[in-house]
Amino acid sequence: MRPSEQFDVAVTGIGLITPAGIGTEQTWETLCEGTPTAGPVDVLADLPVPFASTVPDFAPAALIGPGARRLDRFSQLAVAAARQAVDDAALDREAWVPNRVGVVLGNGFGGLDTWGQQFERLARGARYVSPLTVPMAISNIAAAQITIDLSIGGPSLTVSTACAAGATALGVSVDLLRAGRCDTVIAGAAEAAVLPVTATAFDRLHALSRRADDPSAASRPFDRERDGFVLGEGAGVLILERREQALARGRSPYAVLAGFGASSDAHHPTDPDPGGAGMRRAVEEALRDADLCPQDIAHVNAHASSTPTGDAVEARMITEIFPDGIPVTANKGVLGHLLGAAGAVEAAVTALSISRGIVPPSANFGVADPGSGLNVVHGRALRRPIPAAVSHSFGFGGHNAAIVLVRP
Repeated sequence: MRPSEQFDVAVTGIGLITPAGIGTEQTWETLCEGTPTAGPVDVLADLPVPFASTVPDFAPAALIGPGARRLDRFSQLAVAAARQAVDDAALDREAWVPNRVGVVLGNGFGGLDTWGQQFERLARGARYVSPLTVPMAISNIAAAQITIDLSIGGPSLTVSTACAAGATALGVSVDLLRAGRCDTVIAGAAEAAVLPVTATAFDRLHALSRRADDPSAASRPFDRERDGFVLGEGAGVLILERREQALARGRSPYAVLAGFGASSDAHHPTDPDPGGAGMRRAVEEALRDADLCPQDIAHVNAHASSTPTGDAVEARMITEIFPDGIPVTANKGVLGHLLGAAGAVEAAVTALSISRGIVPPSANFGVADPGSGLNVVHGRALRRPIPAAVSHSFGFGGHNAAIVLVRP
C-alpha cells in the first residue's frame, strides 16, 4: 500500500495574516476583489524601491499579549496565525495529546529585524546589545514560540528553502502524519523582511519592480509588462490532521492534501533552470504522490512572482504539463511576494478555492507573453467546481515544491 493511500491528510484550519488583512476572511475578500496591496513604506522612503506590501493594522500585543514585545516580527506573525488556525479548526487544546501534535514552520530570513536593530546597537558599544538577541532572531524560534504558546510537545521543525519554504513545510508535515509520528501538525510559514537591507539587496539583484510612480500596479504576474516582484510580509498556517480524526470530532475539511513533490534545479543560485526541468519534476512527483494525472487537475495556483524570467519559465512548464485552458491564478499580484511565507499562504488560498468553488483573479494582468498559452484568471473571480488543484512554489537555490489538494 502506498503511504498516500493509508489515510487522507485533511486541512481543517487556516490562519492568515497578510498584506490583504488580518484573518482568513479579510485576506480572501481582498484577493477575490483583486485589489493590490502595495504602497509606500516609511522605512524604505529613501531607497530606489520605496514601496512594499505590508500587513495593515497588525497589533501584536492585542493578538498575542504582552509577551509579543519579546518576539521578532516574524515570530509575532507566526504565533498569531497559528492561534487563528487552531481556533478555526476548533481544536480542543485540553483534549489533544501534546506529544502527538507537531509544528513545522518555514521561513527564509528568520529574525532579520532583530539582527538589524542589534547591529545598530553594537555600533554604540557591546553593552547595548540585548541578551534577547539570539532567542529572538534565530530562524527556528517562530516554530519554537508556537510550541511554547500552545504547549505542544511533539516534533518542532523549521525548514528554510527560500521562497519554497511554506510549501516544503506542508510536505514535511504530511510525512510526519503518514509516518505516524503525529496525529495533528500545525504547518505553515512566516516572513517579515520588509527592511531597507532586504529591499536594497533584492533591488541590486534587479529582482524588484521599480514602479515607484504606481506601486499598486507593480506586481504583475504573467503580464508582458512585468519588471520584478514586490516585497511583502505575512504568515500562513494550516492545521493538518487525519481526515477520520477530523470527521470523528465533527470537523469538515477545507480540502485534502493528497500529494507533495520536491526537487532541485542544480543550476544557479538565483536563476531557474531555463528549461523548467526541476519545476516540472516537483509537480509531476506531487501528482504521482496523489495518484492523479494532469487531466484531473482543474486549477493551478502559480508561484508567479512577476519576474520576467521566472514567470516565463513557469508559464511554459504549466502549459507543457496541464490541459489547455486550465485556470491559473497568482496571488502575488495582490499580496506581493511574501518570500518564505508565500507557499503556505498560497496553499491556504488554494484550499479555500476548492472549498468555496472560487478562483481569485490575478491582479494587474493585461497581456500575456506572446505564445504563453496561459488561461490567467483576471478581472473578476472565477466561480466553478474545483475537484483538484496544484499549488507550487520555487525559491532561490533551485528549490522547488508542489502540493496537490483535492476536494474531500
